[in-house]
Amino acid sequence: MTNKFLYIADPMCSWCYGFGLELQQFLADKPDAELDIVLGGLRAYNTQVMDADQKDMILSHWEKVRQVSGLPFDMSGLDKPGFVYDTEPACRAVVTAKMLTDGMPTKINLAVFQAIQHAFYAQAKDVTDELTLAEIAVNALNTYEQAAIFDVESFLETMQAPESKDETRQHFQQIQRWGVRGFPVLLLVKEDGLHMLSSGYTKAGDLTSALNDML
Repeated sequence: MTNKFLYIADPMCSWCYGFGLELQQFLADKPDAELDIVLGGLRAYNTQVMDADQKDMILSHWEKVRQVSGLPFDMSGLDKPGFVYDTEPACRAVVTAKMLTDGMPTKINLAVFQAIQHAFYAQAKDVTDELTLAEIAVNALNTYEQAAIFDVESFLETMQAPESKDETRQHFQQIQRWGVRGFPVLLLVKEDGLHMLSSGYTKAGDLTSALNDML
């Protein structure tokens, strides 16, 4: 039986970044598993320039995630003058990848999601910039496919289209309808509905235990 999972997350959510390795380990022995992503919109449409207090608060979260997960962080990512922590573009890049890979293995979109996370947290890249996002996404897609199938210009064009913006907004609205307040959330999709596997940072072993209990 093929397991189907629904992953609710935001590429610019630090605990989602921390959870990434555990999720990969959980999925490692499930090559046929399907993983759909619903984008959370953690700070979507934010227009406020980050001030010192907000920066300190976010960096304290990052430090906690770094300690718990052991993943690399480049804390200079928030040093850019006039930086606005708007997560909508990063979410929209993943939505665009989902639109362009319709019919392909769903895990390809997790590759894009995690590439954006790595670029933001480990490489201090500005993933609020659409061109930067298009370059990251296309590289992740082509690396996954081991072929130069996608190009930056076409990806960017799709990403900037009204359809992608509308689709992204629908993701955020779905999250609100479900009443999800925090990320990451991993759900098991069964015939009788959605079942919560985890909410928040969770170890791979605990995910496996929760899945076995449900099955």
